[in-house]
Amino acid sequence: MNRAFNRKKDKSWMHTPEALAKHYIPYNAKFLGNTEVDQPKGTEIVKDAVRQLKFQRHIKKSEGQKTPKVELQISIYGVKILDPKTKDVQYNCQLHRISFCADDKTDKRIFTFICKDSESNKHLCYVFDSEKCAEEVTLTIGQAFDLAYKKFLESGGKDVETRKQIGTLQKRIQELETENSGLKKQLWNLEEQLMIAPAPPAGSISLKPPMSTDVFDMVPFSAVTPLVPIPASNGTPPPPPTTSPPDTSKDLFGAEPFDPFTCGQADFPPDIQSKLDEMQRQRWRGSKWD
Repeated sequence: MNRAFNRKKDKSWMHTPEALAKHYIPYNAKFLGNTEVDQPKGTEIVKDAVRQLKFQRHIKKSEGQKTPKVELQISIYGVKILDPKTKDVQYNCQLHRISFCADDKTDKRIFTFICKDSESNKHLCYVFDSEKCAEEVTLTIGQAFDLAYKKFLESGGKDVETRKQIGTLQKRIQELETENSGLKKQLWNLEEQLMIAPAPPAGSISLKPPMSTDVFDMVPFSAVTPLVPIPASNGTPPPPPTTSPPDTSKDLFGAEPFDPFTCGQADFPPDIQSKLDEMQRQRWRGSKWD
């Protein structure tokens, strides 16, 4: 830790021990990324990593990509790097794996730390950009180291095994949170697919619309609807339907047509009755000559 730890060893720290031991100190910063380094500590090692990540960030910025923002949670157990909106843990750097931490004196916005990866055992340098709290973050990490070392001396070294177990559990929690986030995204994608109805492809045959019904939910009667023969139960084809000449003496509903000359006597006004009598005489004369 050299720089961050030695800078404050003779002065009072800025946070209470309870804040770092029982809780954490949050900071917001921009994350330039991480890169592998050859040594676990060293100012020149950190400077090379900063130059490399700054150059990569300039290229991405020219392509329209913004520098991602992250939230740092610092405690005596380590430094967590989270997404500030979803609170998903991106990196969990355990404190006993951090070997170096410093802020850049030539660029007061930049601060870094080197951490040994738990899986690859490679040393990775993490670089951050903060306009106001770069130095404060390095001092907070230094205070976390100071408190963790004192706790180690008080416990006689027994606390190291406990912290290793905690680190293993934190790693497992991070894996489960990552898996949970992936499942949530899959669920959201499925919900979006269900909400969007697929459009019929071009040139597809449209289905026949359902038959309309009347106000009584019945199919309207059609006099020209063909009758479909039903096959006989013994498998023989049914006889062809017999057609009979239409009965002209009855209308469509089976009733005899109305004839004002043959219907019963009715009480009509005199002018209408005289016209009916005249029409009936003319009809009788015409049928006589025929």
